[in-house]
Amino acid sequence: MIAKIVNDPVAVIILAAGLGTRMKSNKAKVLHELLDRPMILYVVETARQIVEKNITLVVGHQADEVRNIVSETMDVTYAHQEQQLGTAHAVNTALPFIPDEIREIIILYGDVPLLTTRTIRRLLNDHHAAKRDITVLGVEIKNPTGYGRILQDEQGKVLRIVEETDASAEQKQVRSINTGIYCIKKNCLIETLRQVSADNAQGEYYLTDIIEIGNRMGKTIGAVFCDDADEVVGINTWEELNAAEALIRMRLSKTA
Repeated sequence: MIAKIVNDPVAVIILAAGLGTRMKSNKAKVLHELLDRPMILYVVETARQIVEKNITLVVGHQADEVRNIVSETMDVTYAHQEQQLGTAHAVNTALPFIPDEIREIIILYGDVPLLTTRTIRRLLNDHHAAKRDITVLGVEIKNPTGYGRILQDEQGKVLRIVEETDASAEQKQVRSINTGIYCIKKNCLIETLRQVSADNAQGEYYLTDIIEIGNRMGKTIGAVFCDDADEVVGINTWEELNAAEALIRMRLSKTA
């Protein structure tokens, strides 16, 4: 059964193929534990509350271990990314597993375990109400150094996402940053991904490029901003893992 939110059938793609070298561990990043549970389970459970079973998990490093752990408790589809060639490449790997009837796709990350269903639903509902092709989930923070900035016009249309290394002095003053989480019409995703190239210093296919490509194609692109920056923190280090665990403990204490 494909769950429906608003009017259209929705699917979730979760990117979880990376090793996470900054953890300085041989374990795939998404298998590191928060309160004795691999962080990927938090993300899959959140996705399941949005779309029930229509979830595609992109795996790579230690794919069998990730499959085994997730499959113990949840029924998802797996897409294997043999080579990690960037976020757009990872999403492309998942697209063949998305059913034809799906109209909207939400893109999440296996190392962002604190995101709530409330925020995802707000992203999806706003995306639908505004009749957009792409909606970016952003957040405003006091110190945006190191993050990709969301550049918007006066009407709130997202023009592009510029990375720190490419940003001008003026653009670096923007405090609206990209979380990497999107809600996007499936047809738009397919069309824009076809035009993403690896013509950059890293030789990778970046999902952020779909924004500029989409604008060139005349797509409607906007942003929704998360109320709590802690929800969208990606875990890349042991310090961030410990901080996330503390936040989960705090949430649990409030609901106890």
